Amino acid sequence: MTAQPDHQAARPGPVPLMRTLAELRSALSVWGFPGDRENFERELDALALDDLTGVRTLIQAYRHRVMLRCTQEGMAELMRPTRDVAFELGRKMMAEKNGTAR
Repeated sequence: MTAQPDHQAARPGPVPLMRTLAELRSALSVWGFPGDRENFERELDALALDDLTGVRTLIQAYRHRVMLRCTQEGMAELMRPTRDVAFELGRKMMAEKNGTAR
């Protein structure tokens, strides 16, 4: 049996509850990136309420944004220079093109 990573240890603080729209809105107001709450509301208003897949996808995306702000790994990835990310993506594309992708 392999040891599982301790996700709790990697968090600088507790991840806020986001089980309801009210909790997600609150988390976006406190932990979201600037403009996230307003963008969430605008995107939610643009969706048809019977588009459950669209609503679920939107909620998952914004929950993920909050969770990025609550983890050291997420913040480290967000702080990476653009040129490093572009280089890594270029390497992956070349590997796929050459058939040597992992």
